[in-house]
Amino acid sequence: LCRKSKGKPNGKKPVPEEKKLYLEPEYTKLRITDFEFKELVMLPREIDLNEWLASNTTTFFHHINLQYSTISEFCTGESCQTMAVCNTQYYWYDERGKKIKCTAPQYVDFVMSSVQKLVTDEDVFPTKYGKEFPNSFESLVKKICKYLFHVLAHIYSSHFKETLALELHGHLNTLYTHFILFIREFNLVDPKETTIMDDLTEILCSSSGSGNSSNGSSNSSAGAQNHVKER
Repeated sequence: LCRKSKGKPNGKKPVPEEKKLYLEPEYTKLRITDFEFKELVMLPREIDLNEWLASNTTTFFHHINLQYSTISEFCTGESCQTMAVCNTQYYWYDERGKKIKCTAPQYVDFVMSSVQKLVTDEDVFPTKYGKEFPNSFESLVKKICKYLFHVLAHIYSSHFKETLALELHGHLNTLYTHFILFIREFNLVDPKETTIMDDLTEILCSSSGSGNSSNGSSNSSAGAQNHVKER
């Protein structure tokens, strides 16, 4: 469940947005592969759509969880007191729809725990031959992908410096490109939800698969939002 509310103007000048290090051409150009991800995400012939969604969603969950684990020691209740991405703050909603204000590491833990529970539930992600997927499967996949996007966006927004120091930005860029093209291919996340990272998406996905693992281009989207939003 995702809700947002715009902060009321208070007469103060908007705080200038911090320069986004992850948009610098020297960093966006780096990938760990030149593979054509647009082809990779397409549904292969003779493969069931739900099987394809299940396989990819599970893989992305494990990879994003692993990517977050590389910077988790820097993502603390002190350094990340809210689950923030640029000027948007996310809240967790429990099974009863109750809004929970939490730190970023708490939010990520909620995400990973709930997704782990779903992908290992035989009634939701069946692995045995002949067992059918539930009617709610696609909506659950959409929910999972939305939350995984939040985690990836937080890594870029709050922990890109640490990712650079670990020299893992090539892995992060590759994972993000693959994930975005996948959710676009099957319309799994509302474009309004991913708008916050459109400037990065435009750079990474426009150069995807065109031999740009060593020479990317930089196109920064204007229209930075200076008010804090809640979701």
